[in-house]
Amino acid sequence: MASTSNRGFVARLLLRKSVEQVQRETENSQLKRTLGPWNLVFLGIGCIIGAGIFVRTGNAAALHAGPAVLLSFLIAGAVCALAGLCYAELSSTLPVSGSAYTYSYTTIGEFAAWIMGALLLLEYGLAASVVAVGWSGYVVSLLGDYGLVIPPELTGPYGHALVRNGAAVLNADGTAVTTLFNLPAFLICVALAGLLVVGVSESAKVNNLIVAVKMTVIIAFILVVGWYVIQNYDSLKSNWTPFIPEPTGEDGEFGWGGILRAASIVFFAYIGFEAVSTAGQEAKNPKKDMPIGIIGSLVVCTVLYILVSIVMTMVVNYKFLNVPDPVAVAVDALGPSWGWFAKIIKVGAIVGLTSVVLVLMYGQTRIFYTMARDGLLPAVFAKVHSKFRTPWVNTILVGLLTAIAAAFFDINTLGDMTSVGTLAAFGIVCLAVVWLRRTHPGIPRGFRVPLYPVLPLLGIVACFALIFTVEKRVLVFFAWYVLGAIALYFLYGMSHSRLNKGQEQLDAPEMPEFKEDAPDKR
Repeated sequence: MASTSNRGFVARLLLRKSVEQVQRETENSQLKRTLGPWNLVFLGIGCIIGAGIFVRTGNAAALHAGPAVLLSFLIAGAVCALAGLCYAELSSTLPVSGSAYTYSYTTIGEFAAWIMGALLLLEYGLAASVVAVGWSGYVVSLLGDYGLVIPPELTGPYGHALVRNGAAVLNADGTAVTTLFNLPAFLICVALAGLLVVGVSESAKVNNLIVAVKMTVIIAFILVVGWYVIQNYDSLKSNWTPFIPEPTGEDGEFGWGGILRAASIVFFAYIGFEAVSTAGQEAKNPKKDMPIGIIGSLVVCTVLYILVSIVMTMVVNYKFLNVPDPVAVAVDALGPSWGWFAKIIKVGAIVGLTSVVLVLMYGQTRIFYTMARDGLLPAVFAKVHSKFRTPWVNTILVGLLTAIAAAFFDINTLGDMTSVGTLAAFGIVCLAVVWLRRTHPGIPRGFRVPLYPVLPLLGIVACFALIFTVEKRVLVFFAWYVLGAIALYFLYGMSHSRLNKGQEQLDAPEMPEFKEDAPDKR
């Protein structure tokens, strides 16, 4: 293939991978179509349930929505449904690895793919940091149950006052305890990065066990704490008065503005549903099964999230939930006689959150790998270890970035940046559906978004509308982050692109088979 470097500037930015070639790469796929609608629903539930409900629900209730955080879950779930249907169409049309990055490269063009890669760093890399901070909160709480106390200065972000039960923790001299960095969060990121370098192959049975643990913890929490709430309703009902706290005058603090602001926060709880869309090539009947899998899993998770938020804000006043471990705070509120149950919930949360950090870091390394293979990142990101068969340099870098972010930044800032990046990525996915319908109307599609173009356009509007509910400092950071990413593209990616140089490897798979990527051969 000849070099394309003589293209015009705009045409260069819109340089795309061939849709036809991407489809040809999957024609000889050996994947069997064995997944029915219920398989896809359970796949989605397993991927969705995790960090968001264990970590960010308390922040959203305490700072923005109060007990009305359950309405925020409804709004966030509806936005995810719009994006999910668009993911389903793209995955059934372009069932390749690389996910949203590859979708953007194949539909809108290389520049959009680069921006998507930058956004996915927020969705996966920073999300891993958020989960690590939540993991740290549950570990500190569990160790405290056994009398093991980590110095409080080493359990939070740099320069923040340590808060317990809604009040600042004080030193002996009466001054507030100020945290230096989050040691447990840093250590878990470093440890899991080491595991990823060596190569972690999760069998289906292990993964199913972890999913079962997470689901058991959530359902047990709802049933036990819900029963406690029913038994003590008269004394607890005041925690729901008012249901929608009066706005304070600050942007996004309570009232309906706070509910919308909280929707952008709890949106984090739905990250992972796109895993259903990546199974389009294995669905028995994609046109029928994909929407059932996506919408079904979102409905089930939304119901579970609402039930969790109800019992959580009933048993603990929402003002005390601005912590990294709100579920632990809620079960501790049951009293000493329920200490055994609190320990079980915390252990289950720690197990589930550990797997989430691992999967998010793993996903980030593979995105970097794919971009490096396309020439948009330095080749060292695609360097594979001769023994472990993993992209080890890339993995070490991801581990360090997530560890540093988890150690020094507070969970609300990290979570907001993750949500903004993810919402922007989902908006671009919705745009990609519209773009591909216009440029390639006749290519085979296993699934089509219903009510086109209304639903994709609603998805774009809804995603970007939620972005502008976050506080100004996060939007300023996001703007500088995107500008920095654009500058890097023009300084490096644009001139090193393999596609621009005519070096596209048409007959190569999207990425080589790593040891841990291999299908279960048993």
